[in-house]
Amino acid sequence: MDEISFLNGGSFHRYSLFGTKILVHGSTGAIWQLDDTCWRLLAGEDLSSESSGEALAELAAICEEARAAEARFAQQAALFASKLETGPMYVKSLCLNVAHDCNLRCRYCFAGKGAFGGERGLMSGRVGKAALDLLLQLSGPRKNCEVDFFGGEPLLNWELVKELTVYGRENAAKLGKKIKFTLTTNGLLLDSEKMDFINREQLGLILSIDGRPEIHDRMRPTAGGGGSHRAVLAKLKEAVARKTDDNWWVRGTYTGYNLDFTQDVKYLAEAGFANISLEPVVTDQDYRLREEELPLIEREYERLASYYLQRRREDRPFSFFHFNFDLAKGPCLAKRLLGCGAGHAYLAVSPKGDLYPCHQFVGQSAYRVGTVFSGVERPEMSEKFRAAHILKKEKCRLCWAQLYCSGGCHANALAKNGDLLLPDQLGCRIEKKRLECAIVIHVLTGGRAQIPA
Repeated sequence: MDEISFLNGGSFHRYSLFGTKILVHGSTGAIWQLDDTCWRLLAGEDLSSESSGEALAELAAICEEARAAEARFAQQAALFASKLETGPMYVKSLCLNVAHDCNLRCRYCFAGKGAFGGERGLMSGRVGKAALDLLLQLSGPRKNCEVDFFGGEPLLNWELVKELTVYGRENAAKLGKKIKFTLTTNGLLLDSEKMDFINREQLGLILSIDGRPEIHDRMRPTAGGGGSHRAVLAKLKEAVARKTDDNWWVRGTYTGYNLDFTQDVKYLAEAGFANISLEPVVTDQDYRLREEELPLIEREYERLASYYLQRRREDRPFSFFHFNFDLAKGPCLAKRLLGCGAGHAYLAVSPKGDLYPCHQFVGQSAYRVGTVFSGVERPEMSEKFRAAHILKKEKCRLCWAQLYCSGGCHANALAKNGDLLLPDQLGCRIEKKRLECAIVIHVLTGGRAQIPA
């Protein structure tokens, strides 16, 4: 039948998890929950006409919705891509590396344990203010901008963090703009004075901890080689208790050493942290994630999803970053096609004032695009990143997850494949499994399966 052939082809993806049967249309991001009869028909079972008539009508309606949405989206995407590649570029976000130094020596740190492969040092006020001035200039008509204080460990340069927060707010207001500030920290240097400032100025917090003591200490030792978990846990608990809003996350990294990472999420949730993120390591070291481990990793995400749902049933919910999913209020078309905006909407700044496409490129001279004093000196590099959207990525165009992962991380694509347009396939598999879990959680917790606006 035409409907069944259509729904089993193209970028449709059909799967079942926890007894919930889902159909996703990658070309539009549309999602439907299927009943057993529709599922069996799509699987090729020959059912009696009496039991299948209503299901066939439902599948026909899905086909009609999908085709209409596909035509509408294709037109919108083509128009957007045309404007994107010819229109002006506006920067909305900066990652300020205010410290190329750290009080930890994390083994997996892409920043070379804080120094980014170069000299250890702190950003000056002159560089930091020039960076904010440049952001306000390059943001054009954008009213809302974002700045993340990053490192290394940014609290090693706390006085500058305070100075730039005040400077940025005042100068943005003069132009009718706002800057949202975030601080990414291991938390060891947090104290009452810093938390008072963070709350007063409404800074978001990203707090680094990997989970269980033995897992954390193995990968995140102090500069002297000792364990940091006990001190970090105490500081982060105190910081979260003092935070006057919900704009914070604890963020960890899992490696090949803890493929049972659900236990680390459990540890953090039971420790009282309500907002948790856990990311896969990206490395070529012995603790890397391997292709042959992907089935284990995928099953572990299902275990994590089961635990997440269990906690909700017990009225002890927590938020897991990669399970947050809202079809009605999801990302706009620009973000669906472009992702993070690295290289054109988002730039990173080194302590000396050099500009890079994102924090993962800092220190790599081949990707230096300018300085905070001269601006973008290599617009062709920014254009290259801007043009690397999902409509240009062959492996993305027929992928069911394309409009939810936006083509993956540019830095990972270049590191693994040397090509902005060729996503890291291991990362793709992990993202798809997280999405499968997130969609089912969305449905099971009261969210509707629907075509995104």
